[in-house]
Amino acid sequence: METGIERTIFTVTDLKQYAYCPRIVYYAYCLPLLRPTTYKMEAGVAAHAEAKERERRRTLTAYGLVEGERHFDMWVTSERLGLQGRIDLVIETGTVERREWIPVDYKQTVRLAASHYKRQLAAYGLMLEETFGGTARRGFIYSLITRKAEEITLTERLRNDVRETIAAMREMIEREAMPEPPTTRRPCLNCEFRRFCNDVL
Repeated sequence: METGIERTIFTVTDLKQYAYCPRIVYYAYCLPLLRPTTYKMEAGVAAHAEAKERERRRTLTAYGLVEGERHFDMWVTSERLGLQGRIDLVIETGTVERREWIPVDYKQTVRLAASHYKRQLAAYGLMLEETFGGTARRGFIYSLITRKAEEITLTERLRNDVRETIAAMREMIEREAMPEPPTTRRPCLNCEFRRFCNDVL
C-alpha cells in the first residue's frame, strides 16, 4: 500500500507505447513538456471518427454477432491496476445474469494483431469486468484499411502480461531511470522523441 505518494495513473496507450519503446513512456511522465503533436496523431483521430460513423450504419456480422448494444468511446478506469483508457467500441451482449463485454479497437493496419495490440484489448477487458461485472472473454482488432475484424481471446496469460507491464512502467517512473533503447533502431526512424536520445543515431 502506497502512503503519502500519489500513484501514477497510466493509460492503455502507454501499454502500447511501452512495447514500442519504453523511453516514450519515460519521456511522457518524467519529462511531460517534451511531447509534440504529430501529423500521424491527428490523422488517426480523423480516421477513427470516420470509422465510428460507418459502424453506426452496419450490422454486427463483422464480429460474428446477431445482436448487441454498441457503446462508442467508452471511458473505463481501474483503481486496482492504476489504469484508464477510452475504448473505441464496446459491444454489450448477453443477459443481466450473464453479461458479456466485447472491446473493439480500431487500427490503421493490414497486419494480424501484434502482441501489444492484444495487450491493449486484455487491459480493456480487465477494466470492463472491474467496472461493470460480467465477463470480457474476447475482443476484436478492427482494421480501418481492410474493414475486417480479428478476434482475440483474452487469455489469463494476456491479462498477466498487462499486470506485469504496468508494474514495470511504475518502477521505471518512480525511479526516474531512463530505460535502454530498443534492440532495433526501426522504431526510432519516425519517433517524435528521437532528438532527445543522444545514444541513438
